[in-house]
Amino acid sequence: MSKKDTRRKWMWLFLVVIASLQIYAVRELLAAFALFVLGFGSIAVCIAALYLAQKGWEAGVARAAVSRNPLIVAARRSVAALEDWSRRPVRGTGSEPAR
Repeated sequence: MSKKDTRRKWMWLFLVVIASLQIYAVRELLAAFALFVLGFGSIAVCIAALYLAQKGWEAGVARAAVSRNPLIVAARRSVAALEDWSRRPVRGTGSEPAR
């Protein structure tokens, strides 16, 4: 096959592609494909953003858990005191049951 025949083959292929793009159905299918790509792409971006936000939050909480910052230590003590307070019974040990 000579060089001229190869060029002629590519020229005909290019012309067939251009002609097929002019057909209404092909344009509609390409438009629908583009919309699906945009839709699924936006869903993928949202999922990736949520995943990265969760991983960032996880890393921040892990750093705060091992921190010796006085503010973090005070917050831990406050949470521990609230947990102890919530475990206590509401009524005293010698009180009568409600009627």
